[in-house]
Amino acid sequence: MAKTKASASPSTMSAVELQTRLRDLKHEALNLRLQRATGTLENPARIKQVRRETARILTVVTAKKSA
Repeated sequence: MAKTKASASPSTMSAVELQTRLRDLKHEALNLRLQRATGTLENPARIKQVRRETARILTVVTAKKSA
C-alpha cells in the first residue's frame, strides 16, 4: 500500500490551499476516529500521520500570520 502525501510541502502552499488541506485532514481525522470506535479501522498508524500533518500545517499558518 502506497503512502499518500501532499504533492507540495505546506511551506510552499498558499493560504487558501492550507485552509483547504486543513479542512480535509480534520474531516479524515473524524472518519478515522469513527472507524476506530466501530472496529473497522484498517491502518491505525494513519491517525498519527494525520495528526502530525495537521500540526505541520497549523505551524505554517501561524508562521505566515506573524510574518
